[in-house]
Amino acid sequence: MTQGRSYVAGLVTGVVMTGVVGIVGLRATAAPADAAVSAATQAAAPAAAPATMAKPAIKVLLENDQVRVREVVFAPGSGDTHTHPWAHVGVILSKGQLAFADAGKPEELVNFEAGSVGFREAKVTHLARNPGTAPMKVIEVEIK
Repeated sequence: MTQGRSYVAGLVTGVVMTGVVGIVGLRATAAPADAAVSAATQAAAPAAAPATMAKPAIKVLLENDQVRVREVVFAPGSGDTHTHPWAHVGVILSKGQLAFADAGKPEELVNFEAGSVGFREAKVTHLARNPGTAPMKVIEVEIK
């Protein structure tokens, strides 16, 4: 069992490092933080999710001293305002759209294809919600 966990931890670390290196390279060429950002931007977003908005389903898949890997499923219309304690890479498992709003900034709609990756810095508070009609599934790999 330990060998299986070590393999998974190594695999996740390899995927994360490949994604981080690729994203850092994208940033160096002046690409937007989320390479798939759509042109659609709306008026300033609320500071917090409405009380009636369902929260995404979150399941911790792996956690150790170096990383925490979570599966996050955004049902249609679900979302929440939260702060990630650690920088993380998100791997999109299902095609769709998510809306993000950092505090005091306009909401931006981001279109994702399955297999897309994105990076977020640590300690940034934002609203993330699914404005679409299909669930969005994301794997978050947080680097401790």
